[in-house]
Amino acid sequence: MQDNLQAQRRELMMLAFALVLSMSAWFSTAAVLGQLRSAWDLTRSQASWLTIVVQVGFVLGAVVSAATNLADRIPPRRLILLGSFGAALANLAVVLGDSFGIALVARLATGAFLAGVYPPALKAMSSWYREGRGLALGVMVGALTLGSALPHLVNAIGGIDWKPTLVVVSILTAMGGLGADRLCADGPFAVGASTFDPAQLRAIVANRKFRLASAGYFGHMWELYAMWAWIAAFYGDVFDSGRQASLAAFAAIGIGAAGSVYAGLQSDRWTRSSAAAQAMRWSAASAVVTGFLVDAPAWVVVIAGLLWGFWVVADSAQFSAIVTEVVDPRYVGTALTMQLAAGFILTVFTIFLVPVLRDAFGWGAAFLLLAPGPVLGVWAMRTFQRLP
Repeated sequence: MQDNLQAQRRELMMLAFALVLSMSAWFSTAAVLGQLRSAWDLTRSQASWLTIVVQVGFVLGAVVSAATNLADRIPPRRLILLGSFGAALANLAVVLGDSFGIALVARLATGAFLAGVYPPALKAMSSWYREGRGLALGVMVGALTLGSALPHLVNAIGGIDWKPTLVVVSILTAMGGLGADRLCADGPFAVGASTFDPAQLRAIVANRKFRLASAGYFGHMWELYAMWAWIAAFYGDVFDSGRQASLAAFAAIGIGAAGSVYAGLQSDRWTRSSAAAQAMRWSAASAVVTGFLVDAPAWVVVIAGLLWGFWVVADSAQFSAIVTEVVDPRYVGTALTMQLAAGFILTVFTIFLVPVLRDAFGWGAAFLLLAPGPVLGVWAMRTFQRLP
């Protein structure tokens, strides 16, 4: 028993660290967006598309993966390796191409390849846990969070130029995939590779618990990535120093790792749905308040951002944990990928709309747009709790 616990913890730490590195490519251009706007003379709309197109790419990659049961036909760690290497090369193409047009194509490919990293990582870790799965997946989402924040830290250290920043991120992404493949192992609850079965897509969608978990996830996604994508620009209007803005953005996103772990612990003590609902109530309140504080003292704005960042991603792992527990174990990878693909479609709209509302009405109205998402999520989780 003790040996199994030690093996669980080792695999959790190793795979989480690999995910931190692999997912660092996600917001690599968002971290250096100010430099790219100057270098390529970008409009606000073009700058937005550098982030939006990653979401679109992820959706396309996830749809292909779900439609072909790819996440259940290829061993998870091998798929993480392939996805990480592809994302690293695509991210490097932004540097080599050095133009907006090539960057759009490269960022689309980056998102598509990352669809082969995140869902398989969740599946791989669920093979190690039945008890304590909420905490385990919370740690994994915390790793995703730190990986998303990492480019802001790289950019803040010494004011590195955008090209070296992206090169460093590409190297880290490839290292993450290699680490997952070579240093991690399958858990005792792993299932063998499944055959291609389109009927499973209909069976997954027909599962009401899956639909409610997905509804909660959709509300969560309406808010999350828009907050992550634009928090650095928000702090750019708070601080005179670009380095301070990058550090504040890194802290606001990165603290979500602690939120994910906290909600994971709570979900194992209470229920998945109650822990997710608690996080969404706090994140909705933060979305309502934070944007209106842009002219407040900087320390007040930083604290507000930290509170929002803590709660905004804390619920994420619990929707995935629910899916791993309510669908056929042979097709968990497909179900997770379906849920993620649909959720990421929503992020395109809010990432695009936030700067539009900011320019028209200010940051308060822009972030207020995000609050209805977690409110919908709370409703879905309360409905889920009433199911037998």
